[in-house]
Amino acid sequence: MVHRILIVTAVAAEADSVSAGLGDLGGPELLPLPGGLALRRHGDRVDVLVGGVGPAAAAAATGTALACASLKAEGYGLVVSAGIAGGFQPAAPVGSVVVSSAIVAADLGAETPDGYLSVEELGFGRSVHPVPEALTGRITAALAAGCVLAPVLTVSTVTGTARRAAELVERHPAAAAEAMEGFGVAEAAVAHGVPVVEVRAVSNAVGPRDRAAWRIGEALGALRHTFELLGRTVLVEAHA
Repeated sequence: MVHRILIVTAVAAEADSVSAGLGDLGGPELLPLPGGLALRRHGDRVDVLVGGVGPAAAAAATGTALACASLKAEGYGLVVSAGIAGGFQPAAPVGSVVVSSAIVAADLGAETPDGYLSVEELGFGRSVHPVPEALTGRITAALAAGCVLAPVLTVSTVTGTARRAAELVERHPAAAAEAMEGFGVAEAAVAHGVPVVEVRAVSNAVGPRDRAAWRIGEALGALRHTFELLGRTVLVEAHA
């Protein structure tokens, strides 16, 4: 069985940056999937998928791609949730890249008079997918400068106030970034027995919503460069 790598982004702009970084691998060739989805196939190694915004859309799209590959005996050996994100300051400044040591569903639980309870504390489900050090070690070694290894939070509502940012930091003091898809991608990957990691380029600080301070172009450029480096090293090794 050929073990390819599946990279899942939320939107086309992120996929464009990832694909640009992977240009040396060949392609992309567009391959349709059920549900109006399409893979961007780069040579014999990597597929890029625009999965949609939020954990539910990401899980559904990732699960579709994994199931279709399994039916064709073209199983994936690694799934990567990739894109831009908000960074917790000062751990992850704008323009930096965060690699997940864990993928965390930050708001999957219950609010109570005594505070927030995760699904684990409620007695059902899971809210954390740790990422093996062997995998994150290869990625961080390839990226080197400007790379932060830390938990990445998945939220259904992007943080837009200082109060909300403080709550997240209190519950997840080691976290370096928040985005909206990683946990959904991870749930689908784990259900299919495939390793998963999240890679995020930081476009803005987590906190009060200030679009004038966002640096989306800079983050997309960092995302492209990240996958240039990974396409030459880690993705080749994972495929082999």
